[in-house]
Amino acid sequence: MTFDKILDDGRLWAVRYDNEPDNCFDSLFAKWYDMSWLRAFFQENITDLSAYFKITDVYQAVMETLQEAKVLQCLMLDISPQANLDELFRHLENGRFSEMSLGKEKAKGNGLGYRPSWLRIYAIKMDKGAYLITGGAIKLTATMSERPHTLAELAKLEQVRNKLIDLGVYDIEGLNDYNNEQNN
Repeated sequence: MTFDKILDDGRLWAVRYDNEPDNCFDSLFAKWYDMSWLRAFFQENITDLSAYFKITDVYQAVMETLQEAKVLQCLMLDISPQANLDELFRHLENGRFSEMSLGKEKAKGNGLGYRPSWLRIYAIKMDKGAYLITGGAIKLTATMSERPHTLAELAKLEQVRNKLIDLGVYDIEGLNDYNNEQNN
């Protein structure tokens, strides 16, 4: 596992898992822009889509995902000095109200006005305003533990957090130092 800097200022990073050609940020948005992948996903998960979001048209779900993904990607990649990733990311655990070292976080899309977002990006908070993305998912159920694809994202969050602890990396400075050592 390696770590790719997404924003030049070092506020946003993404994990590149072993044997993967792209980091998880690029891979995630590639899936969310792939109409064939989206169609297959929503066909496979039509029961959840209709139960939780009351949508039964796979084409509608695909088109809304494309629209929402574009907005979310633009928000994530906003490189202006005023952009604040802390406004996008929230604690993964809804009951957690305080900061913790290498906290597990989530970012959501804004939805489309008539429904909440089903797009999620999962990350480890490295420092105030600095995040390491571990993956993401289309979440169509109330909790992540209800489906294998969201459970896998929880496992990746824990795997990356444990890896950072094993490496002695607890903040963005440590991540930069580790990354510089690996690239020299």
